[in-house]
Amino acid sequence: MYAALQKELDTYQKRTPKSRDAHQRAMSRVPIGVGSNYRYYPPYPLFVRDGKGSRIHDIDGNEYLDHNLCYGALFAGHCHPSVMKAVGERLKIGTLFGMPHGMELELADLICERFPVEMVRFGNSGSEVTMHSLRLARAVTGRTKIIKMEGGYHGGHDAVSVSVKPKEGQFGDPEHPTPVVSSAGVLRGTSDATLVAPFNNVPAVEKLFQENPEQVAAVIVEPIMMNIAFCMPDEGYLQRLRELSSKYGALLIMDEVKTGGKLAYGGACEYFNVKPDILCLGKSIGGGFSLAAFAASRSVMDVIAQQKMFHAGTYNTNPVVMAAGIATFKEVLTREAFAHVGKLNAKLVDGYQAIIKRAGLIAHADGAGANGALLFYPHRVRNYRDWYHVDEDVWTHYWFAMANRGILSQPYWWDEQWTISVQHTEEDIDEHLQVFAEVAPALAAAQEERMTVGPLGTHTS
Repeated sequence: MYAALQKELDTYQKRTPKSRDAHQRAMSRVPIGVGSNYRYYPPYPLFVRDGKGSRIHDIDGNEYLDHNLCYGALFAGHCHPSVMKAVGERLKIGTLFGMPHGMELELADLICERFPVEMVRFGNSGSEVTMHSLRLARAVTGRTKIIKMEGGYHGGHDAVSVSVKPKEGQFGDPEHPTPVVSSAGVLRGTSDATLVAPFNNVPAVEKLFQENPEQVAAVIVEPIMMNIAFCMPDEGYLQRLRELSSKYGALLIMDEVKTGGKLAYGGACEYFNVKPDILCLGKSIGGGFSLAAFAASRSVMDVIAQQKMFHAGTYNTNPVVMAAGIATFKEVLTREAFAHVGKLNAKLVDGYQAIIKRAGLIAHADGAGANGALLFYPHRVRNYRDWYHVDEDVWTHYWFAMANRGILSQPYWWDEQWTISVQHTEEDIDEHLQVFAEVAPALAAAQEERMTVGPLGTHTS
């Protein structure tokens, strides 16, 4: 760890003693002191007191401009008035029945109006709906294997807990990655049915189809890979996956948990003009509540309608969450909102690129829709192997320097991305860029110093 990074870490600890104490207490009852492994980072995570609009406060009273937004689940921003009103009214009527209530149809109609699907089932998280989408694909095709992309994240269930973050020495041939199980406790019989291809590599996907004839049920893909910060598909890549899936009798699953409510009015389906067989939605579609969905054509969903495939959940279509979802689709995820956020995001990305050039940083900023990221890599990343060599220490320096100056530039960890909400303003973006301009020279100096002692971008974790 170099001196400038240590100075920012020391400042962080001086600013946030109540977060440190809260984390130490939580460690006694909650493994690593947090409710999800991603929420922990050393020396300890911020503990949040409240949020409103584009801002949050930690329990020490420090204010932050928030581009974390719960890992991108809050395109609506904090406490959006329309969502809060709908939820407040619903709370007076009832919170949970385990019986149909009519809002299922209203929200399903809203989804089918903007995405190329005909029927919808609801869940509570992205993990749930990707898990059920894979079961759906297997039920429809009668096949067992799936293809996912190296570095892609589709939730925590066993079938996709493969090659999420493999390490050098494990991941094998760049054209034919070795599947690497991502967690202790993953059922090998399930994960062994998962094949792995590099993102943006069509021939590698076709080779897997050819090596496993009539065995692949589905290809599942993030249209923009956001488990490696921000990785755009090459032009035509998603269309070729569409063609290959059809050619070999598999279903194409577009995991739009991150893009569906943040990239465009009709998600990646509209943005890239691709029609998947199964669509997964989550995060921002709930306006801050735990709502997710998987959707498909009537013919694909027929295995559920005929009760050949089982899908259930006590909290599915929870009336409070459905009220939030309906308000979000009607009053937050509008074409006007996407235009507003897209303009702000373009300003942020362009501003980053200008500052990078002026400061002499070896870095690249990229973005689309509501999302973007800064990667300490010389150009746009195309796949997991590119991302693997970003400079983690300089990124950590960047994150703590920004946080110490009141900007949560993105969630902690260099595989995440910023989100801009409908409640962010031009002034917010100006403030963000002003702070980045302040810290960029120190980051450039750190890069120059590190290049004299070793190759830039050494993977340290």
